[in-house]
This record gives sequence, C-alpha cells and structure tokens, in this order.
Amino acid sequence: MKNATYHYDTLSEAVNDLISRGYTTDFLIEAEKDCLICNTEDEGAVELSPEEFKIDEIYRFEGMTDPSDESILYAISSPVHNIKGTVINSYGADFGYRSSKLVELLSKHLDR
Repeated sequence: MKNATYHYDTLSEAVNDLISRGYTTDFLIEAEKDCLICNTEDEGAVELSPEEFKIDEIYRFEGMTDPSDESILYAISSPVHNIKGTVINSYGADFGYRSSKLVELLSKHLDR
C-alpha cells in the first residue's frame, strides 16, 4: 500500500475524487466467504479473495456530531480482474459482525 498523498475534508469528497481517478466499482464484503464481491458489466458478480486485491489508499473520517462515529474508506485494486473500486467501513453504534470481518480481512493487507 502506498501512502495516501491526498487530503479530503469529507467522505463524499474522497469518494468522488477516487471515482474520477478510476475507482468506480463498489466492493462489498461477503463475510461467509471471507472475500470482496462486486458486480461488473462484463463478468457479472466477481468474488475477490485476499490474494486477488490490494489496498492502494486508506482515508479515515470522524462524524461531524460524534467523533466516535468513524468511517474508513479503502481504495482497492485488483490487477487479476482489472478493476478498481472502494470499500467504506463505518464504525459507531451499529458496529457489528460484518464490520469486524471487514476489518479483519482488510487488515491482512496492511502488513504486506
């Protein structure tokens, strides 16, 4: 993962800029399979195992009214499938199993 060289004040500003830089796919977490999934026009539903993607950039945002409400935006790329996109993980009162699995899955890439 390279260091993020961009600074954003809001999550929406970051997402919009990443889209303009080619991160157009919305990735979701498939907790039961421990993978990222996305729908593409060419291939339909694609499942990405941890070996098939990398984290390019990470951005953290705190909630405007409650600093404990935190979102983390991951810019993800997969050379294997030639796709780039984003994953947004929100923390706060509804932090649960799906989010904890996301953090576990994505954290595997931070040590690479």
